[in-house]
Amino acid sequence: MKNEFIPKLFSLLKEGISRGTLSKDILSGLIVGIVALPLAIAFAIASGVSPEKGIITAIIAGIIISTLGGSRVQIGGPTGAFIVIVYGIVQEFGINGLTIATFMAGIIIIGFGLARLGNLLKYIPYSLIVGFTSGIALIIFSSQINDFFGLHINKVPADFIDKWVVYFENFDKINIYAIAIAVVTIILTLFFQKLLKKIPGSIIAILLSTILVKVFEIPVDTIESNFGEIPNKFSLPSFPNVDYETIKSLIQPAFAIALLGSIESLLSAVVSDSMIGGKHRSNMELIAQGTANIVSSIFGGIPATGAIARTATNVKNGGRTPIAGIIHALVLLAIMLLFAPYAKLIPLSCLAGILMVVAYHMSEWRQFRSILKGNRMDIIILLTTFFLTVIFDLVIAIEIGIVLSSFLFMKRMSESIQIQNISSENFNNENLFDDELLDLPKDVLLYEINGPLFFGAARQFQETVINTNLQPKVIIIRMRYVPLIDATGYQSLKEIIRSYKSRGIKVILSGIREELINDFEKNAMFSILDKTLVVKDIKEAIEKASEHK
Repeated sequence: MKNEFIPKLFSLLKEGISRGTLSKDILSGLIVGIVALPLAIAFAIASGVSPEKGIITAIIAGIIISTLGGSRVQIGGPTGAFIVIVYGIVQEFGINGLTIATFMAGIIIIGFGLARLGNLLKYIPYSLIVGFTSGIALIIFSSQINDFFGLHINKVPADFIDKWVVYFENFDKINIYAIAIAVVTIILTLFFQKLLKKIPGSIIAILLSTILVKVFEIPVDTIESNFGEIPNKFSLPSFPNVDYETIKSLIQPAFAIALLGSIESLLSAVVSDSMIGGKHRSNMELIAQGTANIVSSIFGGIPATGAIARTATNVKNGGRTPIAGIIHALVLLAIMLLFAPYAKLIPLSCLAGILMVVAYHMSEWRQFRSILKGNRMDIIILLTTFFLTVIFDLVIAIEIGIVLSSFLFMKRMSESIQIQNISSENFNNENLFDDELLDLPKDVLLYEINGPLFFGAARQFQETVINTNLQPKVIIIRMRYVPLIDATGYQSLKEIIRSYKSRGIKVILSGIREELINDFEKNAMFSILDKTLVVKDIKEAIEKASEHK
């Protein structure tokens, strides 16, 4: 496509943006910026880093993704999907390791875009996406139990099972004030917008709980008590020292960040397209996402991607161009510069309540339940990915999920190939795939194949053809419905021809597609099979069989 690598904003500016559209974008950007503030802080804290890193990420990624992205309405920033993987990296490799992994992930995502893989990522099975998304939701939920109940556990284990063991050991320390704040936060976040649509309930919950805790000196943990001051300025860009061993140890988590970020950003873009009737440029979107992660890491930020909830909020409030996303980032910048000293007073139980709501929306429990009622292979992928994410590691879950999906896909494809045979002795006047009637000469056996002859199906094909009990003089292999043959398929075909030639049986190939003839040359098929025995249609094949009997 001609405009594939042109940012959407550039195209819209060239076309012209009306004053009415611009005013709606500014208003939407203001609202989304306010919505994004508590989420940016909560995602950072849940990821095991200081609160300002979430705000910095939302500002930098928000501006870059909206400026360079391929979507009209995408809002970029930190998301709940990254909490699990970021927390794991920080625990094992520290903040420097996270910076390096995020930088590497940005390069990988840009590589995806330049290689035009944006259109291919949509082929990742939905059951796999629901599996790890639901797993992430459960982990986010469990990670907030400490702050939700005010247990004041200084060091919560990263492992899911160990985490719950520690929780149960400390449930005698429940803080009733923390629970009350968290419950009220959940209620306001879920239901306040039914009263006032333009004001997010999470902001009301933060303002209300912060004021009450400060005025009445309610004994609950706050951002200040656990993390200290929130800086109201950016640190200078820097990058830690990197060596080969560090890169080698971080390549897996970096690839997981890249894959997860790419999937989520493109899912968000697809969802927003359906809401506004637009069409995003997937490869340009990936390049913008990669650039955002590179720059964010240099300024000490965390991984970023397209945020589905904030993007939907943008659309619902009238945002129709990337200007809304830029305004959202500028609003966050203004809040950071002016109000950061007050943000330190926010109770952690309030943020826990907000993240509980995020986990609920991420859980996709309806889709999870629906897949459990469906195909057995989809259920296997769903449950495997879900339990690996929860019990072990998101990186392992994504890797094994993709490999498992590939194997199950290959199994389905190999089972879909159809092979029929007809001989004059046993199946004369039998119908083939398109109800065609053929009259075969005596001692001629005809096989017709329907489906791709790739490595998943090649063995089945080979065994079916070679292991026949019939002893014909000529075998015709009809391949008009074979769209592709891979290296394994060619090898099986060669072994079939050699096997029959050794027994004095002629093999004729019929209906080979034009695009496959060149591949026949490249795979040296004509070194074991005369070119005259590769014919265009079945009538010519039958005539040739009569000559060779």
